Amino acid sequence: MKKQSPIRVLQLGSPTGLYGAERWILALIKHLDPTKVESIVGVIKDAPELESPLIREAAAFGFTTIIIEAFGKANFSAVLKLRRYIIDNKIDILHTHWYKTDIIGFLATRGTPCKTVSTPHGWSRDSGFKLQSYEVMDRLMFPFLDAVAPLSPKLYDNLKKIPFLKKKLALIQNGVDTTEIEACKTVHPQLIEWKNQGFFILGYIGRLIHLKGLDILFNALSSLDKKLPWKLVLIGDGEQRTFLETLAQTLKISENVSFFGFQEERLEFLKGFDVFVLPSRSEGIPRCLMEALAANKPVISSDIPGSTELIIDGKTGYTFKSEDAEGLLQKINMVAAHYKEALKIASRGKDKIFSEYSANRMANNYEMLYKNII
Repeated sequence: MKKQSPIRVLQLGSPTGLYGAERWILALIKHLDPTKVESIVGVIKDAPELESPLIREAAAFGFTTIIIEAFGKANFSAVLKLRRYIIDNKIDILHTHWYKTDIIGFLATRGTPCKTVSTPHGWSRDSGFKLQSYEVMDRLMFPFLDAVAPLSPKLYDNLKKIPFLKKKLALIQNGVDTTEIEACKTVHPQLIEWKNQGFFILGYIGRLIHLKGLDILFNALSSLDKKLPWKLVLIGDGEQRTFLETLAQTLKISENVSFFGFQEERLEFLKGFDVFVLPSRSEGIPRCLMEALAANKPVISSDIPGSTELIIDGKTGYTFKSEDAEGLLQKINMVAAHYKEALKIASRGKDKIFSEYSANRMANNYEMLYKNII
């Protein structure tokens, strides 16, 4: 009997950063069985200054990578170049992860044997008419793909209302690479120094954008009890960095807030947090929250869909009403005042991630999906 070749899957991600969706791709490909799925990782680079960290990380893990250069926000050559790569390399499945790759991928695969899968990671809010229009166009295109795999029940419920899409939906819940988190045993030296000085360290890892609600966190911290020495550590970059730096100065908390930018060794910072805070206005199932829970950290999150699938207030973490800076302040004070209890709750959060949201479970489900649509 002839041995069956693995399914060749091209994961098409973003060249702009290494945040939730990009780390999701890395977690997935690391846990797919290489005898069943051969993973290739690609990005469409639309500006020469983009560094494409997803490609760098995937290559470091030994995966084949491809950068398609098509400079400009609306360059149709991206479609033609992607199509040629798919045909020349006999790609079986193109797996896309945001509206731009969804649309380009859909056009590139027309008339080829290549199947298409999209994983929606969530939708923007308060982002302007142009972006929301692209996202509406993206959702309207979903029924023409071979499969759409939302990563949370909330996303699934929203998408199943689209005509002719329900039969193509496959709910595969988000997963996190717990082995990577367990392997990290060190804490960043700056956080060790602050801990030795008695500071209570709050942390955030992710993009610095309006959607993440960091202004809410800043306003909460401006009223924090002066008796509690604290530091806020922000890991990541984004369009709101200058705004947030100015806001910290306006609120007179700038000496307590540290912007570290993007950090390759983000887990060394996470390991040093006393509490992880995610004040987002909207999420899918936030990967950063899953990582914090897996690292056994107390977490405080806004009570938005996606986050509340992970956090049950007082049982696996703490939640506050979205946009409510006073409510967030109360939860921060509660964690600081009753930290031993917060650690017990964190332990239950960790158990939930390891039992329900492992990358191994997610990869097994995707192997089945890929096999079914080939």
